[in-house]
Amino acid sequence: MPQHTRPRPICGHCDGFPTVTITTGTRTPNGQRQTITAHCPACHGTGHTTTTAARARIGA
Repeated sequence: MPQHTRPRPICGHCDGFPTVTITTGTRTPNGQRQTITAHCPACHGTGHTTTTAARARIGA
């Protein structure tokens, strides 16, 4: 019998888009744009939030 997991709530800070690529304005030697990757600080790049009860259970 399959186990169904409940959907986790989407992060309110990034609206489910946890990782973005930002151009720095400079170009690499081969002509491509130089980019950096940034992750959402609230969800740490997962796109979902966890409840405080779930965090407490992980370390127990």
